[in-house]
Amino acid sequence: MSLLPLVPCHLAESIYWLTPTLLKEHGIRLVLADLDNTLAPYEEALPSPSLVAWKEELEENGITLFVVSNSRKSRRCPDFCQALGIPFVRHAGKPGTKGFQEALRQTGIPAGEALMVGDQIFTDILGANRAGITTVLVRPMAWGKNPGRRLRYALETPFRLAAMARHDQAVQQRK
Repeated sequence: MSLLPLVPCHLAESIYWLTPTLLKEHGIRLVLADLDNTLAPYEEALPSPSLVAWKEELEENGITLFVVSNSRKSRRCPDFCQALGIPFVRHAGKPGTKGFQEALRQTGIPAGEALMVGDQIFTDILGANRAGITTVLVRPMAWGKNPGRRLRYALETPFRLAAMARHDQAVQQRK
């Protein structure tokens, strides 16, 4: 298998870099998002005011926000998404494509008009790339104290660097 599925299409500092104007310019009507460390830190039980405002801005522009999460905590994803007022798929099985396909089915929006934003290469990016969905890798909101999580992020470094190189090359070609 090629390493390309492990390289995100785009990089962003956070979800807030994904403005409705930018998304609409690229024909995006559906933003699929990981929950933990992408929309909110692991320990945050409810959406922040800035997340609520971003979600409302997306909706005002005809863009749907939809969580695709591997969360194993029984109430984490449903409670958070209900508080935010958005649909979700939990136990998505990323990097498998089943959760992504379910989100597309529920919304009726094709993969070409969707974007997946997440903080992990080996789940969010790999799964969405395999499903034919444009990917955006964001910086994790918090590194946390979990040594396994820190190791996973360290193992992703070559793919993050490849994405940066791809971005730099695209910028040079536009000049």
